[in-house]
Amino acid sequence: MSILIFSFGILGLIGLEASAINFSMDAEARNQAALLASEIASSMWLAGNVSTAIANQAAWQTAAANTTTYALNNPTVTIVAVPGLVNTAGVNNAADITISWKPPSRATTSSNSTLTTRVILP
Repeated sequence: MSILIFSFGILGLIGLEASAINFSMDAEARNQAALLASEIASSMWLAGNVSTAIANQAAWQTAAANTTTYALNNPTVTIVAVPGLVNTAGVNNAADITISWKPPSRATTSSNSTLTTRVILP
Protein backbone atom coordinates (compact mmCIF):
# COMPACT_ATOMS: atom_id res chain seq x y z
CA MET A 1 0.00 0.00 0.00
CA SER A 2 2.81 2.42 0.86
CA ILE A 3 4.46 1.74 -2.53
CA LEU A 4 1.19 2.67 -4.27
CA ILE A 5 0.92 5.96 -2.34
CA PHE A 6 4.60 6.70 -2.99
CA SER A 7 4.09 6.02 -6.73
CA PHE A 8 1.19 8.48 -6.89
CA GLY A 9 3.36 11.07 -5.17
CA ILE A 10 6.16 10.59 -7.69
CA LEU A 11 3.69 10.84 -10.59
CA GLY A 12 2.39 14.09 -9.11
CA LEU A 13 5.91 15.50 -8.91
CA ILE A 14 6.57 14.55 -12.53
CA GLY A 15 3.37 16.38 -13.53
CA LEU A 16 4.45 19.46 -11.59
CA GLU A 17 7.83 19.42 -13.30
CA ALA A 18 6.18 19.31 -16.73
CA SER A 19 3.97 22.28 -15.80
CA ALA A 20 6.98 24.21 -14.52
CA ILE A 21 8.83 23.63 -17.79
CA ASN A 22 5.81 24.89 -19.78
CA PHE A 23 5.55 28.02 -17.63
CA SER A 24 9.27 28.63 -18.02
CA MET A 25 9.08 28.34 -21.82
CA ASP A 26 6.09 30.70 -21.92
CA ALA A 27 7.95 33.22 -19.76
CA GLU A 28 10.99 33.03 -22.03
CA ALA A 29 8.87 33.70 -25.12
CA ARG A 30 7.14 36.66 -23.40
CA ASN A 31 10.55 38.03 -22.43
CA GLN A 32 11.73 37.73 -26.05
CA ALA A 33 8.60 39.53 -27.29
CA ALA A 34 9.18 42.33 -24.76
CA LEU A 35 12.79 42.62 -25.94
CA LEU A 36 11.66 42.92 -29.57
CA ALA A 37 9.03 45.54 -28.66
CA SER A 38 11.70 47.46 -26.76
CA GLU A 39 13.99 47.43 -29.79
CA ILE A 40 11.19 48.73 -32.01
CA ALA A 41 10.36 51.46 -29.47
CA SER A 42 14.05 52.40 -29.26
CA SER A 43 14.21 52.79 -33.03
CA MET A 44 11.18 55.10 -32.85
CA TRP A 45 12.86 57.21 -30.17
CA LEU A 46 16.10 57.39 -32.16
CA ALA A 47 14.28 58.38 -35.35
CA GLY A 48 12.12 60.87 -33.47
CA ASN A 49 8.94 59.58 -35.11
CA VAL A 50 6.78 56.49 -35.30
CA SER A 51 6.35 56.47 -39.07
CA THR A 52 9.84 55.03 -39.69
CA ALA A 53 9.07 51.89 -37.68
CA ILE A 54 5.65 51.57 -39.33
CA ALA A 55 7.27 51.82 -42.77
CA ASN A 56 9.84 49.17 -41.77
CA GLN A 57 7.23 46.77 -40.38
CA ALA A 58 8.24 44.03 -42.83
CA ALA A 59 11.84 44.28 -41.62
CA TRP A 60 10.69 43.93 -38.00
CA GLN A 61 8.58 40.92 -38.99
CA THR A 62 11.67 39.33 -40.56
CA ALA A 63 13.72 40.10 -37.43
CA ALA A 64 11.06 38.52 -35.20
CA ALA A 65 11.10 35.34 -37.29
CA ASN A 66 14.87 34.99 -36.77
CA THR A 67 14.96 32.05 -34.38
CA THR A 68 18.62 32.58 -33.46
CA THR A 69 17.77 36.04 -32.04
CA TYR A 70 14.25 35.53 -30.72
CA ALA A 71 12.69 32.34 -29.35
CA LEU A 72 9.24 33.08 -30.77
CA ASN A 73 7.18 30.47 -32.59
CA ASN A 74 5.42 31.85 -35.68
CA PRO A 75 5.53 35.53 -34.60
CA THR A 76 3.48 38.38 -36.06
CA VAL A 77 4.55 42.01 -35.59
CA THR A 78 2.01 44.80 -36.08
CA ILE A 79 2.80 48.49 -35.62
CA VAL A 80 -0.16 50.86 -35.84
CA ALA A 81 -0.21 54.63 -35.36
CA VAL A 82 -2.58 55.76 -32.61
CA PRO A 83 -4.96 58.33 -34.12
CA GLY A 84 -5.46 61.58 -32.29
CA LEU A 85 -2.14 61.62 -30.44
CA VAL A 86 -0.08 64.32 -32.17
CA ASN A 87 2.74 66.50 -30.94
CA THR A 88 2.93 70.31 -31.09
CA ALA A 89 4.11 70.15 -34.71
CA GLY A 90 0.97 68.21 -35.67
CA VAL A 91 2.87 64.97 -36.30
CA ASN A 92 1.48 61.67 -35.02
CA ASN A 93 3.80 60.67 -32.20
CA ALA A 94 2.20 57.50 -30.80
CA ALA A 95 2.03 53.90 -31.96
CA ASP A 96 0.93 50.53 -30.66
CA ILE A 97 3.36 47.65 -31.11
CA THR A 98 1.63 44.26 -31.01
CA ILE A 99 3.57 41.01 -31.11
CA SER A 100 1.70 37.70 -31.30
CA TRP A 101 3.19 34.21 -31.23
CA LYS A 102 2.17 30.63 -30.66
CA PRO A 103 3.67 29.29 -27.43
CA PRO A 104 5.20 25.81 -27.74
CA SER A 105 3.10 24.62 -24.80
CA ARG A 106 -0.08 25.44 -26.72
CA ALA A 107 1.00 24.33 -30.20
CA THR A 108 -2.10 22.18 -30.65
CA THR A 109 -4.60 24.92 -29.75
CA SER A 110 -5.57 27.96 -31.76
CA SER A 111 -4.80 30.52 -29.04
CA ASN A 112 -1.84 32.85 -29.43
CA SER A 113 -0.01 34.86 -26.81
CA THR A 114 0.06 38.60 -27.39
CA LEU A 115 2.14 41.46 -26.05
CA THR A 116 1.09 45.06 -26.78
CA THR A 117 3.20 48.12 -26.03
CA ARG A 118 2.19 51.75 -26.62
CA VAL A 119 4.97 54.19 -27.48
CA ILE A 120 4.33 57.93 -27.08
CA LEU A 121 7.11 60.23 -28.20
CA PRO A 122 7.47 63.80 -26.87
